[in-house]
Amino acid sequence: MAPIALNNAAWEKLKSFLETQEHVYLCHDEDCRLFLEAILWMARSGAQWRLLPEKYGNWNTIYKRFARWEKQGIFKAMLEYFSEHPDLRNLMLDSTITRAHPCAAGALKKTAARDNRPWGVLEAVSARKSTSSSRPKASP
Repeated sequence: MAPIALNNAAWEKLKSFLETQEHVYLCHDEDCRLFLEAILWMARSGAQWRLLPEKYGNWNTIYKRFARWEKQGIFKAMLEYFSEHPDLRNLMLDSTITRAHPCAAGALKKTAARDNRPWGVLEAVSARKSTSSSRPKASP
């Protein structure tokens, strides 16, 4: 997946919002911007935290900061605040949509989709399997 980059106008709006939040520490703008881009990448990709590209930083550090912001309600406040800004609302809402694998939606496996025979016919055709051996035991 391609890297996510916030444009300067979006970053300035996000930064002005974050400055109003008491629990957010904005020491280095570049680090905070990279953190938000990492969160957007995670939301769009649906990947595991460990698969976060190294360009965004240490996945564990980013996860801990994300979890802290989530617990403090910063992301919820951000969504509410930007619901009136169409460009940022789309950025935030588009990032919450992730693609699910077809099997998550109940799709059949490829082998089951190819085989259209009823279950009774499949049972009659398949060989019976047994865990016990049919050979007699040898005498000592």
